Amino acid sequence: MKNTSKTDWPRLINMTEEEIEKNAMSDPDAALTDEKFWKNAEIVLPRKKVSVSIRLDAEVVEWFKQQGRPYQTLINSVLRTYVDHQKKGQRMET
Repeated sequence: MKNTSKTDWPRLINMTEEEIEKNAMSDPDAALTDEKFWKNAEIVLPRKKVSVSIRLDAEVVEWFKQQGRPYQTLINSVLRTYVDHQKKGQRMET
């Protein structure tokens, strides 16, 4: 099942700057930040990705494709989680 946008694009496009600011200020997850908040911030660049060819079971690829995100990105996320756990010594069961 593919994700479909729930955004009301016509309403959003026609919003004034004042409406956008009012809505942003009323969002509890969009709190203003100050200099203290950003003091120890670091820029984290995405890791370079390499193109590979890999053979996977058809059912595995189909399952990932049905998850609603670009399936290659999702496969990479699953593999990244596995690698991170292995590096921390938290061996995952296979």
